[in-house]
Amino acid sequence: MSSAVELDQVTFRYPGGKAGIFDLSMQIQQGELVVCIGPSGCGKTTLLKLIAGFFRPDAGIVRLGGQDLTHASVASRGCGIVFQSYALFPHMRVWENIAYPLRVRGVPPEQRRRKAEEMLEMVGLTGTAERLPAQLSGGQQQRVALARALAFEPRALLLDEPLSALDAATRVVMRDEVRRIQKMHNIAALLITHDQDEALSLADRIAVLKDGRLVQYDTPAAIYDRPADGFVAGFVGRANVLAATASGPEQVDVPFGRLRTLPHGLRDGAAIKVLIRPERLEPAAAGESGTNLFEVRVLKDRFFGATRQLDMTIGEAVLKLETTSRAALTRVRVPVEAIQFLPNP
Repeated sequence: MSSAVELDQVTFRYPGGKAGIFDLSMQIQQGELVVCIGPSGCGKTTLLKLIAGFFRPDAGIVRLGGQDLTHASVASRGCGIVFQSYALFPHMRVWENIAYPLRVRGVPPEQRRRKAEEMLEMVGLTGTAERLPAQLSGGQQQRVALARALAFEPRALLLDEPLSALDAATRVVMRDEVRRIQKMHNIAALLITHDQDEALSLADRIAVLKDGRLVQYDTPAAIYDRPADGFVAGFVGRANVLAATASGPEQVDVPFGRLRTLPHGLRDGAAIKVLIRPERLEPAAAGESGTNLFEVRVLKDRFFGATRQLDMTIGEAVLKLETTSRAALTRVRVPVEAIQFLPNP
């Protein structure tokens, strides 16, 4: 079975040749929601525009529904697109905005109105058909934009930071709404975001880009728990990434001392990087004994209600810790199972 969206060794260079997308291959299956993340300028929106047809690649193939549409027009690709700015027509009523893609496709007025009403019910906005966009809240306008993108039953749904203009509470509600509607339509979707919580909570798979290249493409759990390298580990979630040297079959030396680890199979003296997620570090009581215990000095202590996030020093190294404990922190334990080895030093 062919993928709903496929990029096969796609390259696109902006003038000057240093920025763009380089030799990128990925697939999005029918009904799958893929979230693309990466630093500013990494190529996220460029990737979306290549799928939509706003840009044409210098090399490689773009397929939709198994068809080679590399050089096809935007209109002929049939992608529903939702922008950060909503891009609603201010002079058109809500139902007319939703029905606009049907209007340009020559659908009769009665069918357009009926479809718009169906879409309004789907996004929970029944009764707003005659309003203008300015009479809606930001969250409601985003729902209208989503309904418009789906009204003509597109091949794929492309969302370019659709929630970033919303307040924090509305953004969380709309995350669930986007997910619900996308699954209801069983449509392949690509969502671009800077929000890692959004990516981890929404995605079936996450594509991590750096300098126009796909660094890792996997499930949220795999991206977080088994990052491909130090960049992904540091970019997705909070992380302690430490340079280390193997000093035995079950130990490594790090900047603040020696750590007992699970068996790692590295030769003595091999350089490696280790990852320790802040929530995996454990506060330790005074007088507690065992391996991987260290005295710490707290630099910052941020209270978030259910959790605390601390910056602390162990020797000259600065580490992050996240805990639900309210007690003063003077010592920490590094569980051996919390120490992950990254592929690249």
